[in-house]
Amino acid sequence: MKTILPILLFALTIPATAQPQRPGGQGPRRGPAGPDALVMDDQTGFEPIFDGTMKDWDGDPGFWRVDAGVLVGESTKEKPLARNTFLIWRGGKPADFELKLQYRINSTNSGVQYRSVEMPEVGQWVMKGYQADIDFQNTYTGQLYEERGRGFLAMRGQSTWIEPGKKSRVIANLKANEDLKGGIKINDWNTLHIIARGNMLAHILNGQLMSLTLDDDSANSASAGLIGFQLHMGPPMKAEFRNIWLKKR
Repeated sequence: MKTILPILLFALTIPATAQPQRPGGQGPRRGPAGPDALVMDDQTGFEPIFDGTMKDWDGDPGFWRVDAGVLVGESTKEKPLARNTFLIWRGGKPADFELKLQYRINSTNSGVQYRSVEMPEVGQWVMKGYQADIDFQNTYTGQLYEERGRGFLAMRGQSTWIEPGKKSRVIANLKANEDLKGGIKINDWNTLHIIARGNMLAHILNGQLMSLTLDDDSANSASAGLIGFQLHMGPPMKAEFRNIWLKKR
C-alpha cells in the first residue's frame, strides 16, 4: 500500500492535457502513442450471466420478471415496496472480477450490488454490501455506496482511501462531478463497468471513471460475495438490466 498510494495519487492528479516535454522545453516528445481509450462493448474474456431467462436469478416474482430479453424490476402505485428488494445472481460469489452491463431506470433509485451478502434476519431478498449507485436524477449515479453498511464510500468524481478504523477520505479528485454527470443518459440505456481487484473498486460509466476506492478497512471490507440488482422502496419505479457480462480474475 505504501508503494501503490503515491503512484495512484500522481496518476490521478496529473492534468489530462499534460504531455511529456522534450529536453530544453522544445515541445511534446514524439514517440509511442498513449494508452488506448476503454472500449465499453469489448467482451473479450467475459461470459454472459443472463441468457434471456430467469436461470440463476432469484428475486421476488411479484416485482421481478424477464420482458423481451431484459431483466425488469417494477413497483406500482397499487403494489408498492415497503423496503428495498434485490434480484440476486446465484451463479457464484466472485472475488476479483469485472462486470459489464447496461441499465435503464425511469424513476427514483437503484443500484448494482457486488461482494455482497444476504440478510435473512431482515427479510428475503435483502442484501448488504458494496453498491454501484444509480438514481434517476443522476445525483448519486456512479458513486460507491455500501448498502446497510458504512454508507457513502466515494462520491462521483472522487478517489478515496479507507484505512482500518477510519472513515473514507478523499485522496484525489477525478473529473468534475458535473462533467461526469453530463455523460449519463436519463431514461435511456447506460453502460456500467465495475472492476473489483483486491482492495481496489472502480466504477466506470459510459467510458468515464466515476469513482475509485481503496478499501483497507479489513474489519468491514469484503473480498468476495453476491451480485444483485436493487429495486428501491418508495414511489413507483422500473429498473431494467441487459447485456450482463462477467470476467473472473
